[in-house]
Amino acid sequence: MKELIVISGKGGTGKTSLMAAFASLAENKVLCDADVDAADLHLIMNPEVIKQTDFQSGYTADIDKEKCTECDLCRELCRWNAINEEYEVSPIECEGCGVCVYFCPEKAIDFPLNTCGEWYISDTRFGPMVHARLGIAEENSGKLVSLVRQEARKLGEEKNLDLILTDGPPGVGCPVIASIGGASAVLIVTEPTVSGKHDMERVVELAAFFKVPAMVCVNKFDLNSELTDSIKNFSREKKLMWLGCIPFDPVFIKAMVQEQTIFEYSTNSETSQVIKDIWEKVANEINL
Repeated sequence: MKELIVISGKGGTGKTSLMAAFASLAENKVLCDADVDAADLHLIMNPEVIKQTDFQSGYTADIDKEKCTECDLCRELCRWNAINEEYEVSPIECEGCGVCVYFCPEKAIDFPLNTCGEWYISDTRFGPMVHARLGIAEENSGKLVSLVRQEARKLGEEKNLDLILTDGPPGVGCPVIASIGGASAVLIVTEPTVSGKHDMERVVELAAFFKVPAMVCVNKFDLNSELTDSIKNFSREKKLMWLGCIPFDPVFIKAMVQEQTIFEYSTNSETSQVIKDIWEKVANEINL
């Protein structure tokens, strides 16, 4: 089973819109939204949730006032100043290190596992989908990304599918690292801006470090032809698979507002044909 991760060095490049368009074209696939910090593929896919499971990760200390003798040892040891004078633990300040739990002489501190979000298995009009929602200001998004990818692979194997099509997170941090390891290839969607090119170069280095083949396409290329040429030359210098350029087209926004892919909204547009050509190159590159 092949796994294609669609990523971008920065947000706002049109990664998810392109990923949704690919969902219209690909066959025998399972969809995966690994952008758990700001998941939005569901806005277009309109999934019907079949299974919902809590995501638990990390711990937060909780002091039992009946057992606590107020010896103050926990407050002395807590380098995060997460315990106030009333011996109450701030869930925001607590880093879950467990020092207070370990050294409490009265064993008065509980250390429950946190529920940080949820992950789902759903049906969509384009096939099964695995996605998630991380709670507000919660951490461990990299762990949730890994979980979502694992579940997508399990689902694909159960249904004997050929491809995992994953909408990855932007940037180069922990969630991106968790999303690309072991993938068949990554498709980097960038834009012709200074920040777009800079962040694309960083994610190219990241893919190279993990030895994942990278492909590049430029969205909204006609906003700055000079930067588009610079990105194209950079891709060739790094021997990356160059897929082509997608024009700036308001049809993407119009389709998204209608909860549709570009092919559902405007099948015969020039931009739709460009995306079809890009998908054919991708499919050939990963031997679909």
